[in-house]
Amino acid sequence: MVKSPAELELMRASGRLLASVFEMLDRQSLSGLSTMAINDMVERFIVEDCAARPASKGQYGFAYVLNSSINDVVCHGVPDAAAIVQDGDIVNLDITLEKDGFIADSSKTYMIGTVTPQARRLVQAAQAAMWAGIAQVRPGARLGDVGAAIERHAKKQGYSVVREYCGHGIGREMHEEPSVLNFGRPGTGAVLQEGMTFTIEPMVNQGSRKLVQEDDDWTVVTADGKLSAQFEHTVAVTATGVEVLTLRSDETPPRRR
Repeated sequence: MVKSPAELELMRASGRLLASVFEMLDRQSLSGLSTMAINDMVERFIVEDCAARPASKGQYGFAYVLNSSINDVVCHGVPDAAAIVQDGDIVNLDITLEKDGFIADSSKTYMIGTVTPQARRLVQAAQAAMWAGIAQVRPGARLGDVGAAIERHAKKQGYSVVREYCGHGIGREMHEEPSVLNFGRPGTGAVLQEGMTFTIEPMVNQGSRKLVQEDDDWTVVTADGKLSAQFEHTVAVTATGVEVLTLRSDETPPRRR
């Protein structure tokens, strides 16, 4: 759970590379591309430009380098040559990368072309919920503080938070202890220590938090067909607070209140 300074430096390197993957995607026009084409683009960039390994490929039998979750897909959407990203869609791209033995994990929900005001508001709320959770991270804080902040922000905006899937410890393995829930009570849960690394990844639904698993055994959708949005970063607990290891150049973390 707790990484040494040398291990943290390697995780920073993986995080910077993964951030560059999203910065590459930010420069692309995704409208009109299939989710398989996006998957292949990301795989080429990770392997050729980053000289790294796409950590999701082969994990748990998954054949692709990312999850592509469009509109009412909550998570684990499978890349498909027939699934075309269209103007007005929101699509979450969840990507992992391993370099020198350490894994980084991050996701972003992209708004494609002109989306509805309701979709934009949901995406912005999901991103803000993630930052609300990250802002709680510091030595001596509790995991319940993180989850409570996420849920409080989402509910204040009128949304629900998915409970079946959550953040997780990360390092040499993609999924390590602890589980980082997107709900909770302040002052409860594991105590955070300097050197801990984990992901914070709220999935926020426009309607009910109830889910349905599709027949492919991967894709999870909202039970009511309404939109879902997700954001994720890999973070480390520092002596004074938190470091976002997968921070992109266009992001500035809000200060903890």
